[in-house]
Amino acid sequence: MRNIIVEKLNQTPIEEQDIEIVERKGIGHPDSISDGIAESVSRALCNAYLERFGTIMHHNTDEVQITAGESNPVFGGGEVIKPMDILLTGRGISEIDGEKIGLDRIAITAAKDYLKENIINLDVESCAVVECKIGHGSGDLRDVFARKGKAPLSNDTSFGVGFAPFSETETIVMEAEYLLNSPQFKKKYPAVGEDIKVMGLREGDKIILTVAVAMVDKYVADLDAYLEMVAVVKEEVYQLASQFTSRDLEVFVNTADRCEEDGTPSVYITVTGTSAEMGDDGSVGRGNRANGLITPNRPMSMEATSGKNPINHVGKIYNLLSTQMAADVVEAVEGVQQAHIMILSQIGKPIDQPKAANSQIILQPGYSMEDVQKKVESVMDNWLEDTSSITEMLVKGKLRTF
Repeated sequence: MRNIIVEKLNQTPIEEQDIEIVERKGIGHPDSISDGIAESVSRALCNAYLERFGTIMHHNTDEVQITAGESNPVFGGGEVIKPMDILLTGRGISEIDGEKIGLDRIAITAAKDYLKENIINLDVESCAVVECKIGHGSGDLRDVFARKGKAPLSNDTSFGVGFAPFSETETIVMEAEYLLNSPQFKKKYPAVGEDIKVMGLREGDKIILTVAVAMVDKYVADLDAYLEMVAVVKEEVYQLASQFTSRDLEVFVNTADRCEEDGTPSVYITVTGTSAEMGDDGSVGRGNRANGLITPNRPMSMEATSGKNPINHVGKIYNLLSTQMAADVVEAVEGVQQAHIMILSQIGKPIDQPKAANSQIILQPGYSMEDVQKKVESVMDNWLEDTSSITEMLVKGKLRTF
């Protein structure tokens, strides 16, 4: 029997609260780049371990640090003066019974491939220096990882949290970044870089979006072209948001710009589409949570998800599992309006047997806890029985971690 607790949540539903704040850092934000690289390195190691040894070995690559370079962006096209530095650290296995695996090579290749695919105006070879300092894992954690059993044993005493469903504001913030960084949008508007941040504020029945967009200078001829592009982004985001809400909407784009006629304009242009080229560093775990958002109105874990091993690192697995679990509870159980999930591990214990798995439920009018409790417990139990599905999705790149 698993320790599953289902209780009523005595809280105002998110859509009825007076103030709601939601943030998403886009894929080109230095923190998100760090997350993406960390997860790509982990996935590359997983596949290399499977190919060479037939199983995933202990590793954690969740310590990526980006130190910004220097650049000189100008209308029509500037240059990167000093490349950004990307340091890959963490722990991994590079040798088994005398058989070695090129851990550094695999990690560096994965990092560069990720940059090439996602920061399309960055010349990786000349504008980024990738260094690998991944060491060997600690003996006790490798031992926990290697112990055999029905389910992997937790490598930490930690917790994961998730919630569902997304509010209108949360959905709009997520979808706005997805739109601006979609391949279709980039093809139509190549001046829009990947370093995008969307901040949503809902005050009662008004949603205010503040969007920061790094423009790529070679696609922006002058100030007029820049301002035209800002207007396009504003209109596109407004039209997108209108599809998800009937509330009043207001959209602001690049509010730090200064375009006075009597002075030199100060606007958000970059050479590569990311502020990591100059002045903005990045680290794993400082940005979006496992569900892709930063949501101070909701329960959150401060655990960095990207780069942790997908076998027994509960700081990763439980955050993703609880998010999937909460979504399933809301979808599958009639009468549940909002669900918060918290799962707590105990180091050395099977990950499918958490110390506690707690679901806090806000009910729809007319329903009681007796109507939903057993069904919620069943959904949670089924997910805990199949934690390996989270691992499989992660290794195949089918589950985002930021």
